[in-house]
Amino acid sequence: MGLNAYFSFTICGAMGVPWQVALGIVFISGVVFTILTVVRVRELIVTAIPQPLKYATAAGIGVFIAFLGLKDSGIIQTDPGSYLALGNLREPPVLLALFGLFVTSSLMSAKVRGAIFWGILVTGAAGLATGLIRFSGVFALPSMEPTFLKMRPLAALRVEYLAPIFVLLFFDMFDTVGTLIGVGERAGFMKEGKLPRVNQALATDSIGTMVGAAVGTSTTTSYVESVTGVVAGGRTGLANVATAALFLVALFFSPLAEMFGGGHASTTGALLHPVTAPALIVVGCLMMKCVTRIDWDDYSDAIPAFLTIIVMPLTSSIAHGLAIGFISYAVIKAVSGKARSVHWLVYCLAALFVLRYIFL
Repeated sequence: MGLNAYFSFTICGAMGVPWQVALGIVFISGVVFTILTVVRVRELIVTAIPQPLKYATAAGIGVFIAFLGLKDSGIIQTDPGSYLALGNLREPPVLLALFGLFVTSSLMSAKVRGAIFWGILVTGAAGLATGLIRFSGVFALPSMEPTFLKMRPLAALRVEYLAPIFVLLFFDMFDTVGTLIGVGERAGFMKEGKLPRVNQALATDSIGTMVGAAVGTSTTTSYVESVTGVVAGGRTGLANVATAALFLVALFFSPLAEMFGGGHASTTGALLHPVTAPALIVVGCLMMKCVTRIDWDDYSDAIPAFLTIIVMPLTSSIAHGLAIGFISYAVIKAVSGKARSVHWLVYCLAALFVLRYIFL
């Protein structure tokens, strides 16, 4: 379950909304996303984002991914006194993750094609050999009957549900925009600060939200870990189609997928993913390349960029990082006498973000 899923069902659960109505809320938000995409509002937002914030978004996503990887590996853990602390490096899952990080990093340094994929396989094999990962079968027949077309969008058309619909709109829109910019920047797709065919990419995301609600999932959106595929060389539409086809096949091999990607409980009760976590740490490192393109001598660029980078992992949200970046960029540019150099839409979005934090 992604972060958008967490937010959507946390919000609806707190309101006591039945899950069928919650799916209806997700569907309606998807309809709104699609309308905003068709009228090119989302494309306009992507184009208007200042260049320093685009670089910062890519780097912030890198820090966020690495943070998730370090936490999923158990190398770092939550601590009541200092928020975060070094994990127990003697625990078997943590040792397996460290082994995987060493293998993947070595393969990357040797420029082995598909190094991340081979790193996951080697780490998984080591887990099987040591008994940390248990063979749990290969084939399983999936069933969508419990959730397929169980959403109730008409029941979600009530005044009290406007707030969660707007919040989902906020998170999905800006999580997607941030992810597209971050992945596009790392892939080298950004041309003069613009992402070619961005409207088609945004439309795919919004339609996916509606389809996801129809089949019974929470908000379906661009997944930030997709950058691992870009790093491995998957930069075409054909690569994405092949990935989608493999996901469909994986439905029938869920025990095998869960065996490598499933969680392992640590002594602190945290759920660790030692096989896949090393890949996230390595990809996070690769994403940091963008920080060199930020003008750190211009504080009106540097401070908003830094806030964007640091807020993303600390709030576990790309959307919040972008929001703080927009607000700080607009304010600092205005008070430093550079107001005219800022796109008018940046000021509008900054004002909307402020209103969102005040009233929601």
